[in-house]
Amino acid sequence: MITPPSASSSSTAAAAPGPVLRDIHLPPDPSWWPPAPGWWMLVGLLLMVAVLCAWLWRRYRSQAQKRERVLAELDQLMQQYQRDGDQSALASGMHQLLRRVARRHDVHAAQQRGNAWRQTLARVPVDAGTLDQLMALEQVIYRAPVAFDQAAASAAVRQWLRLALKPAKWKRATSAPSNGGARS
Repeated sequence: MITPPSASSSSTAAAAPGPVLRDIHLPPDPSWWPPAPGWWMLVGLLLMVAVLCAWLWRRYRSQAQKRERVLAELDQLMQQYQRDGDQSALASGMHQLLRRVARRHDVHAAQQRGNAWRQTLARVPVDAGTLDQLMALEQVIYRAPVAFDQAAASAAVRQWLRLALKPAKWKRATSAPSNGGARS
């Protein structure tokens, strides 16, 4: 026969020792090393930005040094002119300097004469007066001594060189239309 649980057995169950329950424990804090993948990507991105900035700065400094060297060469030409007063040598030196810089952007600049040379010079955004001064250099070189304003020519060459030594300032070359495409 089955006897129902009595009150005495329930009191003994409550007093019976069972497992001791402890409070909830949190897991330990995560370690700072190794960082999560997002931090690795951020570090990689920052390194790429730093390398790009260093490359751009180095490129800028290189171009600035080239500009300084070319303008220093113009200053040397002017100093030489002040010592010896040779207009032809000054005009020739300035003209050669213009040709060397123009040749960086147009390979045919060394052979151009007249209007073709003027068009190459005009690819740098300077005014018509500056272009006239630059074109006058060619006449001073090849003709008997003529009136030559070396200060104006030097200023025009300096202005053109400053702009020409910045590749972004050059206009695209326009190709001359051929006679075969002309309509009559």
